[in-house]
Amino acid sequence: MTTHETSRRPVSLHTRKRADAERNIEAILDAARIALSRDPDASIGEIAKAAGVGRVTLYGHFPTRAELVTAVVQRALAEAEQTVDRIDLTGDPRDALHRLIAGSWSLTADAGALLAAAEQALPAEDVRAAHDGLLARATALIERGRAEGSFRTDLSSSWLASVLHSLVHCAATEVAAGRLASEDAGGNIAATALSSFTPPG
Repeated sequence: MTTHETSRRPVSLHTRKRADAERNIEAILDAARIALSRDPDASIGEIAKAAGVGRVTLYGHFPTRAELVTAVVQRALAEAEQTVDRIDLTGDPRDALHRLIAGSWSLTADAGALLAAAEQALPAEDVRAAHDGLLARATALIERGRAEGSFRTDLSSSWLASVLHSLVHCAATEVAAGRLASEDAGGNIAATALSSFTPPG
């Protein structure tokens, strides 16, 4: 068979079905992320309608609501981690903390909103594990800051990382309620975190 004839060979039915399935999965995950961020109790029917697919199609890819929520949360956290990976965390720990917060707070907050849905659908240990990647980066930076004398050592690194995590979600709540401008959130988080992290005296 010639190259010209090969190039004109029709795409197989299996290939088309797989491509359709991949598009449906992406549409479902996109719709679920938006719906669950707005309402952790969003129904499968609402998500399917927003994705432009039927309930049967959605269940064909995600047999249970818990599986769908898991997939949405994992994708959101993976995107947040990829963003954090691109942030320069070298140099002065205080400056690095500013960059970490400015570059990731909104994604972390978005993932946190989805975790509200996860808490209703997933085991507690799975919800805690979902935070691990992002918290590990913050904890590593805090530990370096402690070692270099920039951050306090009378409180544990894990506690300071939890404080930062709480501040991010507090800012997200305030932005959602209209009490804090989104463009001011990063600065507020950084200012509050640094005042908490600064060695006493």
